[in-house]
Amino acid sequence: QVQLQESGPGLVKPSQTLSLTCTVSGGSITTNYHYWSWIRQPPGKGLEWIGYIAYSGTTDYSPSLKSRTSITRDTSKNQFTLQLTSVTPEDTAVYYCARDLTGWGRISPLSSWGQGTQVTVSS
Repeated sequence: QVQLQESGPGLVKPSQTLSLTCTVSGGSITTNYHYWSWIRQPPGKGLEWIGYIAYSGTTDYSPSLKSRTSITRDTSKNQFTLQLTSVTPEDTAVYYCARDLTGWGRISPLSSWGQGTQVTVSS
């Protein structure tokens, strides 16, 4: 079975870059029609789709975050990463990586999730 695991620092200072890595096991991130996604949930709020990197390497981002977001991958390590620049306290959230089998973007039903990792933006 496919498993995903997030890793990265739990505390980031305002104006700096949030960087997280998702390690995928049990499946290749280059498998056809797989879209590797990042989602976040601020405290007390709903889930927000951030974006994905597709099996082909193509990316798609939420319009509200596109200017600050970069999702990349390392196929040799079967990992994909999230970088979110110029963070503010409003970026504080639990961040999840997940597998999407549709490529529909923000409305995609995500089939597999990591456990999530708390990231706090604070000075």
